[in-house]
Amino acid sequence: MIAADGDTYRGFQDSRDSVVKSQVKTIGFLKKEIASIEVEIEDLMKQLGFQLESMTGIELVTAAELVAEIGDIHRFSSADKLARFAGIAPVTVGSGNKSRNYKSKQGNRELHDIFKSFAIRQIAVTRTKKEPRNPHFHAYYEQRLAEGKTKQQAIVCIMRKLVNIIYAMMKNKSVYVMPTLPIQQAG
Repeated sequence: MIAADGDTYRGFQDSRDSVVKSQVKTIGFLKKEIASIEVEIEDLMKQLGFQLESMTGIELVTAAELVAEIGDIHRFSSADKLARFAGIAPVTVGSGNKSRNYKSKQGNRELHDIFKSFAIRQIAVTRTKKEPRNPHFHAYYEQRLAEGKTKQQAIVCIMRKLVNIIYAMMKNKSVYVMPTLPIQQAG
């Protein structure tokens, strides 16, 4: 096959090779930098004492993002205040004796996005075994859908529940313990 291809040398080949070699060196350097930074983040997270990684779907980087965006957990007197800060709590708009809840467009959008992706990870199903990664949240999601909520509304419900859990874990520096489901709900 090589003989059939003939001469594979093309115009500007030296320049192309130089660019590719430069990109490979840059990628190698960045991989080393990322590994070094992750070691520093891991040390910092150990010093802080939060055990967020004990929960399904939270790895070192996600835990660090949560801590960075939330800051000092003690500045929030309740999980409701944290939910409001993250823009997950609904906004009530009304006049007279009529009122309606709307999705909040305020709050920390970075934190909101972290909780949203985290909620989606909680209801995900593994590819190989087709089992939910977190059966508790998967059952909760299915329950909300059965109540007539849309998929998006069910995800917001999970986000709100996650805020409560993360708030308690950070406030008490506790480990996540996955709730057990009755056998009929697990399927």
